[in-house]
Amino acid sequence: MTEASYALESAVSARSTPRTPRRRLAAMVVWAVLAGNAVAVVWLWVHGGNASEDLSTGALLTSLGRLTGLLAAYLALVQLMLLARIPWLERLIGFDRLTVWHRRNGHACLDLVLAHVVLIVWGYALMDKISLPKEISTMLGGGIYPGMITATVGTALLIAVVVSSVVIVRRRLRYEAWYAVHLAAYAGIALAWFHQIPTGNELVYDHAAADYWRALYVATLALIVGFRFAAPLAKSLRQGLRVVDVVEETPGVVSLRITGRQLDRLGARAGQFFLWRFLDRKRWWASHPFSLSEAPDGRSLRITVKALGDFSARLGELEPGTRVIAEGPFGVFTEAARRREKVLLVAGGIGITPIRALMEDMRGDVVVIYRVVDENDIVFRGELERLADERGLKLLFVVGDHTTRTGRRLLSPRHLRELVPDIAERQVYVCGPPAMAGALERNVRRAEVPARFIHTEKFAL
Repeated sequence: MTEASYALESAVSARSTPRTPRRRLAAMVVWAVLAGNAVAVVWLWVHGGNASEDLSTGALLTSLGRLTGLLAAYLALVQLMLLARIPWLERLIGFDRLTVWHRRNGHACLDLVLAHVVLIVWGYALMDKISLPKEISTMLGGGIYPGMITATVGTALLIAVVVSSVVIVRRRLRYEAWYAVHLAAYAGIALAWFHQIPTGNELVYDHAAADYWRALYVATLALIVGFRFAAPLAKSLRQGLRVVDVVEETPGVVSLRITGRQLDRLGARAGQFFLWRFLDRKRWWASHPFSLSEAPDGRSLRITVKALGDFSARLGELEPGTRVIAEGPFGVFTEAARRREKVLLVAGGIGITPIRALMEDMRGDVVVIYRVVDENDIVFRGELERLADERGLKLLFVVGDHTTRTGRRLLSPRHLRELVPDIAERQVYVCGPPAMAGALERNVRRAEVPARFIHTEKFAL
């Protein structure tokens, strides 16, 4: 993946492979655990006397406010768990689905937080018989309602995370800024602890409920520390990952070769990506997702990056010997998803990186289309032509500016059928920048390829 491609809000939409009965059973267990805890949260709310029939309007609003707050806190913990890099969960669900669930769960969490704020303030104002502005001023005064300042700051941080993930905003943010804002989500959830556990109405008087919530927080923290930090660090130190070579492929595009010990134990496949953290002074603090641009051979890994931001533009400055921490592999954009004998691989721009790796991994009747605006934008031309020749693949370069009259028809449904007459019989893999990949996917579907045989990976945050 390119620099603008991850994770908390990844646009990867590759459809994973069909599930076996065992995988379906495991998925049902996961859903049962998630739903069971949600039911437990509601039951504890009811047990705390919040569902009485003789509640006043103010008390009812306050009671509903508590429920929305509790559910928001639970979804916040689920939010962290979804991308805690738990290997068995990623294999079961697929990183693509987890990121989609993560995005949707995040919006639901924020909606519940905002509902909690509105209902609580409104309900307390009715019970105190004062205006809403006066109630807000009283709550933030700090004397009567402890923990409200921390709760307000936490809410603001969560709003910042969601706003930064809106597409129109995200495209105007540097990756580093987006990444930093998302780190603030941890602070927001931590502040929720100080608002919920010590001062929450039900939890102050119900020690069993308080212990239940403490267990949820501790379990989530353990998963994050174990799988997001300790496991990747231990694995990378054990394997001794280091940059050994930096090569400029074309102006603005560089390849990094990384070696280490027992790389075959990573279980990486062509088409997958890792989250890379380069341990030098300028880059150690943030991880970035990049796809493998070469099928892994157990001896080294190669990634290829286009200069799209401050981070990626400086990767060419990395010195050989720089230590690396890698999380992964992730993604289902692989040969394992193949369900048809005939395959079409379509790449746009720097989206050629995982496609280039898949060309080494796929056999049989495979057609590769590489879409670029200008001849100078073609990356790996020599490698692509050599692989196509050696493996008997059909390679097509489609060059032209889509804003021009002649360029508008390039890779339209009609043009696709001209290039690949039997496209409707093929399984299609599409990879590229979001707008290009989205347009290509729509055109492939209009070329009568069933949706279940289209795998799309979009390089976007």
